[in-house]
Amino acid sequence: MRVLVDGDASPVKDETICLCQEFGVECIIYMDYSHEYESNYAKVIFCDKGADSVDLKISNECLKNDIVITQDYGLATVILAKGGKVLHNNGFIIDEKNIDTLLESRYLGKKLRDKVRIKGPKKRTAEDNKNFSKTLRNLLGGSYEQSSNF
Repeated sequence: MRVLVDGDASPVKDETICLCQEFGVECIIYMDYSHEYESNYAKVIFCDKGADSVDLKISNECLKNDIVITQDYGLATVILAKGGKVLHNNGFIIDEKNIDTLLESRYLGKKLRDKVRIKGPKKRTAEDNKNFSKTLRNLLGGSYEQSSNF
């Protein structure tokens, strides 16, 4: 098991690295060349700039039982098909039980945004950070407990 992080816009890179180090689990962060990031523990892989270059690299390198941290539901679908686990940046697990609902809500949200000018997503909260850390800790410890915050 490894932890692969969709790192371009991830607000949980540092927390992920700390938990991976605590559990002795390999951590790989993927981001495109327009970002800068260094870690003494995690391996950082830079990808070409482009809409899906990071997602493609993660989907190609993900192995069964890897944990992928992302908020991209399209990438999540591919990872689930490969037998990986997916953890959203807000701390909930994306799995076969909720991926269809998440994809549909993304589609409907896009249709609504195309018609009406609406505000972006709500700001990240301390509760989001707490949920993320708790769920990742459970996954790294071998427990696949779903966070109730989806």
